[in-house]
Amino acid sequence: MSVQLRARTIVLTLCSTLLATAVAALPARAEGTARAAWEVKGPHGSPTAVVALDRTDGRPTLAVRREGRTVLEPSPLGLVTEQSDFSRGLTLAGRSERTITEHYTSPTGKSRDRVARMTEARFRFRTADGSRLDLVTRVARDGVAYRYVLPRNHGDVLREASAFTLPTGANALLGGYRADNELPFTRYDSAASAPAGAYMMQGLFRTDGGSGDGGSASGSDGDYALIAESDVNGTYAGAHLTHAANSSTYGLSLWNDEPIVTTGALTTPWRAIVTGDLATVTESTFIDDLAPASRVRDTSWIKPGPALWTWLAGGKEAGQSLAAQEKYVDYAAERGWPYEVVDAGWYFKADAWDVIDPEWQTDSWMPELVRYAAAKGVGIHVWLHYSLLTDPVEREKWLSTLSRWGVKGVKIDFMDSESQERMRWYDDVLESTAHHHLMVNFHGSTIPKGIQRTWPQVMTMEGVGGEEKRNNTAVQLASLPFTRNVIGSMDFTPGAFHRPYRPNVASDAGELGLSVLYESGIQNLSGTPESYDARPEARRYLEQLPARWEETRLLTGDPGRSAVLARRAADGRWFIGGTFTGAARTVDVPMRLGTGRWLVETLTDGPSGLVRETHVVRGGGTLTVPVVADGGFAALACRAREGRTTCEN
Repeated sequence: MSVQLRARTIVLTLCSTLLATAVAALPARAEGTARAAWEVKGPHGSPTAVVALDRTDGRPTLAVRREGRTVLEPSPLGLVTEQSDFSRGLTLAGRSERTITEHYTSPTGKSRDRVARMTEARFRFRTADGSRLDLVTRVARDGVAYRYVLPRNHGDVLREASAFTLPTGANALLGGYRADNELPFTRYDSAASAPAGAYMMQGLFRTDGGSGDGGSASGSDGDYALIAESDVNGTYAGAHLTHAANSSTYGLSLWNDEPIVTTGALTTPWRAIVTGDLATVTESTFIDDLAPASRVRDTSWIKPGPALWTWLAGGKEAGQSLAAQEKYVDYAAERGWPYEVVDAGWYFKADAWDVIDPEWQTDSWMPELVRYAAAKGVGIHVWLHYSLLTDPVEREKWLSTLSRWGVKGVKIDFMDSESQERMRWYDDVLESTAHHHLMVNFHGSTIPKGIQRTWPQVMTMEGVGGEEKRNNTAVQLASLPFTRNVIGSMDFTPGAFHRPYRPNVASDAGELGLSVLYESGIQNLSGTPESYDARPEARRYLEQLPARWEETRLLTGDPGRSAVLARRAADGRWFIGGTFTGAARTVDVPMRLGTGRWLVETLTDGPSGLVRETHVVRGGGTLTVPVVADGGFAALACRAREGRTTCEN
């Protein structure tokens, strides 16, 4: 390094140090006499994060405001390690700020083209013995997030002090926590009234205390906050919310309260509050925006699209029958669906369910099915038990063989853990599937948490009590668009018209609408060919489903009671799906599709089956639709023009 360059470097370093010190030394906003507080503001229209430090005991907190209203009361921050307590006794040593603007595309999700604009502030705190904890906050138009950074090792992390204190009167939509993230959601009139216990890290709160009226989602229907997390990997464990009776505070616990094993510097996952009006929260990509950029350079092989899923259609017998699978391939090809999914059984011994054929690599009929399907333009996805992929040698054998055969994707099942060890397993499997160009559907799994941005071959994940479950309700159907499906693709597997256990069993139109209402990179359609053929209008609609969505809009909704979403395909058409709880009635749906005249074809329930009707509606106008009790509808909209009578291709 030249003398001039060295001198310039020293000057820049000194300037940077002085600037950071000056920023830290700026007078904090007074919070009475008890606290010092610093605001973090994002782009125009963003909420404001307020980081504060108690002057007496050095406890840090974070609050969130939106347009002068409280979204989150001052809530505890910090973590405790084997060697240091970073939840109290802290002083601020410095603060810096930067603007983040990132452009990226996603093959799955609510929209293809994404722009993430955030303000990031880093607060450098120190304990009395000089140990350092950095609090990194980010503020965007649709959310606030924070994470902790330990620049050096302080031993294993024992717990987080992180918690979320909701305003008095806030109500809640919460799902109990279980390893597979499949428990149902329940509405509570107040956040404090929810029973003591553990809840999934996807809790929705209406923070202005309103009860919801199922009205327009145009921006005047209240303040909402969805608490979630992002960027969880093998350096940490998954988290869930914990609640004590009669409290408006929700704490955060790690998997089984097990310590997080660390060997050096540590960066924790993001703790995120997706916030805004109901449309902002529902349409948000904030959880993906927080995640690391894609680690897959060539994504040309990642191709989403509808699939014929054969488990509910054919069960065990189909899983072990080449002839049955070929018939399903034929049906998928006739419908124009690009994939067929072969579920459990294909690698089992013919005379013993759940026993792996030791000669599966040479005896399996799968290569023959892949060739048969490829000739008809259909790709094959296959089911695997996760235990086959725990040993690196076995994992390579399975994935390399499937890739060599021409299989397009794998459905991996029964992980049922969010431990640090299991998150390391996800890291390994994601790297391997990307290497072998295999798309992925995780079942019995964690929930997305930004994984689809970093690993775009993840088409969808379960983490939901889907169509194969027998305990779903109409309330659950109207809860998922505002909770689980906000944070990433969801394999609910709609379309099982033949199932007597579905909550909208009297509404074929409502069942059809779920294929749009719920986003999934691989939309696994779970009905039988016979059930589709018995409903030709539904079959016609499902044949129109595009491979992916370019844009998503909430048209109207009331979490746990109703939801109507519109999703735009690449050709400009809008697909609309709606679900409603309660008595039969006529509903008015705001048409937030754009100006001009729209041709809208609706599919509703009639006395003899599905009824197709055509309407012409102006953008900004209202579409009036009849729905049966605990039912819904599906629709397809396109630009109205002279002579156009249908939106179908």
